[in-house]
Amino acid sequence: MLSSTARDEGAKAAGDDAPLLGRVARGDGAALKALYERHAARVMAVALRVLGARNEAEEIVQECFVEVWRRAREFDPRRGGAAAWITTMARNRAIDRLRKRGSSARTIDAAAGEPVAAPRSPLEDVEARLERERIGAAMVQLPEEQRRSIELAFFEGRTHQEIAELTGTPLGTIKTRVRLGMEKLAALLRGSRT
Repeated sequence: MLSSTARDEGAKAAGDDAPLLGRVARGDGAALKALYERHAARVMAVALRVLGARNEAEEIVQECFVEVWRRAREFDPRRGGAAAWITTMARNRAIDRLRKRGSSARTIDAAAGEPVAAPRSPLEDVEARLERERIGAAMVQLPEEQRRSIELAFFEGRTHQEIAELTGTPLGTIKTRVRLGMEKLAALLRGSRT
C-alpha cells in the first residue's frame, strides 16, 4: 500500500503531465525526457503484455514517445489524463504491431501453399538485373522527398500513414509525393526504353 506521501507525489506528478505536454508541444526536449522517465515503464509493460516479445515492446516504447513528441499539441486534458493518453497510444501501436505480425504469418502460410516457381534462366537473371539498374537510374532523378517516399512505400512496404508518422509529414503530402514520384518514374522509364 502506498503511503500518503507517495500518493501525493504520484498525484502531483500526474498533475504535472499536462504542462509537460504543453512544453513538449513547444519543442522542449527536457519535458519529453521527464514524461519518458515517468511513463516509459508503464508503456513498456503495456506493450510487453500485448506483444509478449521484449524487443518489439522496446520498439513500441520508442515509437510511442516519438509520437508523443509529434502529437503533443493534440493532447486535450478535458478528454482525460496525459498518462492515459500516452498509455492508450502505446496500446494502439502494440495492437497494430500484433495485427501486422498476424497478417505476415497469414501471408507466409498462404505462400507455403503456392507452387514453387521454376528457377530463372541466366538470361532472365541478366534481364532482371538490367531492369533493376534502369529503375535505380530513374529513381535518382526524382526529387529527394518523392524518392524517399517511394522507397519507404514500395521497398520497405510501409503504408502512407506509417510514412507520414515516420517522417513527420502530413498524410496528404505523402500521398501526393508518392503519386507524383510514380508518375515521374513511369515517364522516365518509358523514355529510357527508346
